[in-house]
Amino acid sequence: MHYRNSSPEVVTFGESMALLIAEGGKGLEYTSNLTPSFGGAETNVAIGLSRLGHSAGWCGQLGDDPFGHRIYKMVRGEGVDMSRASFTEEAPTGLMIRENVAGRSSVYYYRKLSAASKMTPEHLNEEYIAGAKILHITGITPALSASCAETAAAAMDMAKRHGVKVSFDPNLRLKLWSVEEARKVLLPLAEKADYFLPGLDELKLLYETESMEEIISRLGELSAVSIIKGGDDETYILENGKLTAIPYYKVEHVIDTVGAGDGFCAGFLAGLLKEYTIEEAVRLGNLIGSQVIQAIGDWEGLPSAAEIERLLAGKAHVER
Repeated sequence: MHYRNSSPEVVTFGESMALLIAEGGKGLEYTSNLTPSFGGAETNVAIGLSRLGHSAGWCGQLGDDPFGHRIYKMVRGEGVDMSRASFTEEAPTGLMIRENVAGRSSVYYYRKLSAASKMTPEHLNEEYIAGAKILHITGITPALSASCAETAAAAMDMAKRHGVKVSFDPNLRLKLWSVEEARKVLLPLAEKADYFLPGLDELKLLYETESMEEIISRLGELSAVSIIKGGDDETYILENGKLTAIPYYKVEHVIDTVGAGDGFCAGFLAGLLKEYTIEEAVRLGNLIGSQVIQAIGDWEGLPSAAEIERLLAGKAHVER
């Protein structure tokens, strides 16, 4: 049974945190100004999809505090369905602080025992997931707590029961857990996915090998179409044993690489929703990622559908 009338095309959930960015290229130790924003892999993807003209919903948990309410309003303001998002007084909204010094970005997390880490499978609405076309999950959420890992697996199982495609980006975060812990959780989740979206460096760690041949062999055991990000200036597609390389879009000025992978995921999923071929969807993902790295912030550089059309048509920006 499907409930597409009340659900967005893509449903996702996870931790969205308040973000403070040190201004002026100074380190946190010396800056006097911090710019407020927010970030979270799943909200980044949802915003990216919304800007590309698709419906997306986020159903994570925030603290019932000023940061949580700010995130809720800003994500909703980007057109993302927040009707299944929840607040709790039992724990705070997570916080991350970033500095960019001499071209090197560093992130400091204050997220232990955050509101998002308290999520359980009871927070999920099966009808909401059942009505979507795609469920998108990242490996950050299961790293937050045992109950979050259970919630991610339960969401995937709900999607599978209703014929909803599952997109899984492992997004390995070694500040949250060890690679040994990550392997035990992320590899079984990859077995549930229809689209597996790892980075090449992540695969080397998860599969404990530098061998591309071994990586391809291991990926070939999955039922998913695997999209490997972070190759040598190209993204790889592994589908039915066939490896295809799609080149990146090169840009002249890289300002901030944070969020590029989420931008890729948003573009790729938008391509799937538009019923593009896998190759065309990956090209769109590459293009979105190339735009994100030209702006500061996790999601601010995500382009609109009109901007992408102009880029593809080769039209120059004219300031009037």
